[in-house]
Formats: sequence, C-alpha cells, structure tokens
Amino acid sequence: MESIRQKQIGELLRRYFGMLLTEEGSNIYGRDKLVTVTEVKMTPDLLIAKIYISVYGTENKQEVILELEDNYPRLRQALASKAGKHMRRVPELEFFLDDTIDEMYRVDALLNRVSEDDQNIGK
Repeated sequence: MESIRQKQIGELLRRYFGMLLTEEGSNIYGRDKLVTVTEVKMTPDLLIAKIYISVYGTENKQEVILELEDNYPRLRQALASKAGKHMRRVPELEFFLDDTIDEMYRVDALLNRVSEDDQNIGK
C-alpha cells in the first residue's frame, strides 16, 4: 500500500509531467498523437517513478513509449526544473503503456455484440 508521501509525490509528478508533455510533446512524438499521463506510482524509497501513459491517435502505441525513452535525459531535466523546488531528488523515470481505455472499449464492444445477439435470438 502506498504511503501518503508516495501518493503526494506521485500526483505532483503526474501534474508536472503532464504539463511537460503539453509543452514538449509535439517535438518528441509529433502533433498527431494525444498522450496523457494517467497515473504515477512511486517506489517506497521515492527513487523511481513509474509513469503510466495513455496514447490516442495511433495504432503503434509502444512507439510513443520508445520515443519518450529516447528523450529521457531531456525529459528528466525539464521535470527537475519544474518539480525540483518541491523535492530533494528527482526520481528515475520508467514509462509504461496504460491500455485501460482500450480494454474498456473492447469489453464494451463485446457486450454490445452479445446484447445484439440476444435481441436477434428473441425475435
């Protein structure tokens, strides 16, 4: 279970990293993709931040994660300039794809198909 401090730092980094992607994102992965930070989870020692990212506007979502990893030093430095006054040390960043929304749409489509099949059987 996350401590209060872990949650506070995670939320702080989620906000600042989201602002950073708004400002710098088009230079990293292009203007045609919408990338949002859905969650940031901190390790208990606050040295690693696991950043969960949701990607829209492309089929190859893992490509965006790879582009963020390629620009890691620049992103971490920019994050340090924004959030550095709130923490002693800016944590290492790890990027993960959050596909919760995609799964939600997939399950919704399956449920709609089952509902349509049930209606067709009843006729």
